[in-house]
Amino acid sequence: MRDVTLVLSDGTKFHGKSFGYEKPVAGEVVFNTAMMGYPESLTDPSYAGQLMTLTYPLVGNYGVPPFTVESNGIATFMESDKIYASAIIVSDYSTEYSHWNACESLDEWLKREQVPGVTGIDTRQLTKVLREHGVMMGKLVFDEMSNEELEISNCDYLVGEDYGSINWVERVSCKDIIRYNEGAGRKVVLVDCGVKNNIIRCLINRNVEVIRVPWNYDYTDMEFDGLFLANGPGDPDMCVDAVEVLKKQMSMSRKPICGICMGNQLLAKAGGATIYKLKYGHRSHNQPVREIGTNRCYVTSQNHGYAVDAATLGNDWRELFVNMNDGSNEGIRHLSHPWFSSQFHPEACSGPVDTEFMFDRFIETL
Repeated sequence: MRDVTLVLSDGTKFHGKSFGYEKPVAGEVVFNTAMMGYPESLTDPSYAGQLMTLTYPLVGNYGVPPFTVESNGIATFMESDKIYASAIIVSDYSTEYSHWNACESLDEWLKREQVPGVTGIDTRQLTKVLREHGVMMGKLVFDEMSNEELEISNCDYLVGEDYGSINWVERVSCKDIIRYNEGAGRKVVLVDCGVKNNIIRCLINRNVEVIRVPWNYDYTDMEFDGLFLANGPGDPDMCVDAVEVLKKQMSMSRKPICGICMGNQLLAKAGGATIYKLKYGHRSHNQPVREIGTNRCYVTSQNHGYAVDAATLGNDWRELFVNMNDGSNEGIRHLSHPWFSSQFHPEACSGPVDTEFMFDRFIETL
């Protein structure tokens, strides 16, 4: 294990040891407080461009499941086709693993996917810094780097571009239309902003045909029964094209619309609301959310750094859910049309499934 240093944009340094693939990288440093689920989190496209810090101290002890694909074309145990996080930062990496479904170690997987890992960092202190300052850019620098490695570290966006200046949705979205469960009765257009596999699976399990389209695709002339807006990475204000297509759809049709995470923000923007960046985001499996107008509170899985400013919603819109920790918006609904969304992840693979009824509500409106 080589010595490696995490350097934050404010100059703060954390020293650790490398595992996985050895290469210098940079990105937005964020933290996740979930106790498990690193295979699902690493393959979640919403982590694209980010250095993922896990606050749970012991990581790697249950290894990594095999990358198998189901008959429907969806990976069985992963949320996408590859690791999207730029790096993983942990306190204590377990070199030994034991699990009935494991086929390799986290270290071996990271090396194969060419993603660096860092262990031995005080992740509690790092999290305190991020909570007090807010998320910030950072880079991994290997001690005694060779000239070749130094040259690599100065390429691409590593030296200048800020995380918020990149349209990450464009980078992770599919490029062509993909169909699942063809021949099923009702058709749902899924706008891929960085969709997780379990969202597709939850729709397929409810016997609908899913038509997955790129983030900026004009689907308004297609034949479908409902529209689903998926999760994705980065700043929703970068997704102007997606919002314009959505506005067009809303102006010409009252077909049901449901959004998750990024989808919630895009629906809100189409409804006239504005978006702001959270200080350090919500990335965990234990965010308490209350459904407005009820006393029902749910434990939810979340992964987002931006939120809807509910005060800017149009007169025809209302909040559907609110976060019980900080009062931020967790979903919206239209007063008269079947358009609604959640900021949290009701499919929550590797997390709680308290809110999977959101898919049932959507299917009932088709």
